[in-house]
Amino acid sequence: MKKRRKYIAWIFLGPSLIMYLYFFVYPTIEAIRLSFYKCSGFTKNPEFVGLKNFSKLISDDSFLAALKNTLLLLVIGGICIFLLAFIFSLLLGSGIRGKKVYRTIIFFPFIIAPVVHSIYWGLLVYNPRTGMLNQFFKLLHIEVLAKFTFTDIRHIFGSVLFVVIWLSVGFYLILLMAGIERIPPYLYEAARIEGATELRMFFNITLPLVKEVLVIAMIFWGINAIKMFDLLYAFGGILPPRSLWTNAIYLYIVGFGKRDPIFQLGYASAIGVATLLLVVIVAFIIRKLIRREIYEY
Repeated sequence: MKKRRKYIAWIFLGPSLIMYLYFFVYPTIEAIRLSFYKCSGFTKNPEFVGLKNFSKLISDDSFLAALKNTLLLLVIGGICIFLLAFIFSLLLGSGIRGKKVYRTIIFFPFIIAPVVHSIYWGLLVYNPRTGMLNQFFKLLHIEVLAKFTFTDIRHIFGSVLFVVIWLSVGFYLILLMAGIERIPPYLYEAARIEGATELRMFFNITLPLVKEVLVIAMIFWGINAIKMFDLLYAFGGILPPRSLWTNAIYLYIVGFGKRDPIFQLGYASAIGVATLLLVVIVAFIIRKLIRREIYEY
């Protein structure tokens, strides 16, 4: 009977496992192999260069600038997103009326395609002549901000970062609230009887009991931030400025070019491997910093 169940399980798991190995594991192994070669993708016999592609990364100013932007997106974006998500979760969990409506409104930007966000914010909000943001500051007679160019090369990364935070908060709010709603209400009732404030209950009850969900949410954000491509590339247009480059964008530019083809697929694979290592390091750090503990209640 047990053998029969095993066979049935493998019948259902087999197709998914084959697809996972073919579409995820095999390309990863192939990318790692290709990172040791000088290859354009059109030659039959690529040149083996060993670790030269990786050593080139250390001295590549464009890669270092892209890595800096990736880390800024990861750290600053993550701090703002989770800080806002916790603030909104406290407000929505305080017994406010219309909780589901507010939660839906905050979550709504996440379901819209990133390209649509880039068009909306680039043309309707950040446009220096007709944008809603500049017009709003003009009504308030704040001339400095009314004439401010949010899409200027010097400021565009900060403008896009704000959009990323705005559209991501809702998703992580839903994750955190799902964990918070699992906490038994009697713990808060007992704390209130003892005279605990809302802030103390948050740090002594909510935060410790939501750690498991928080670790998953932070790792998920780390992966999304490091591989983010579509929103930033669409915001930058056909020729995204260097101030907007991240690891994912630089990988695409090196591998396939902007307007003129480059086709340095070996070097692009090395960037991809470095990005994969960054994901592993970030996930490891998050798991170490936020140790999950077992609580009985």
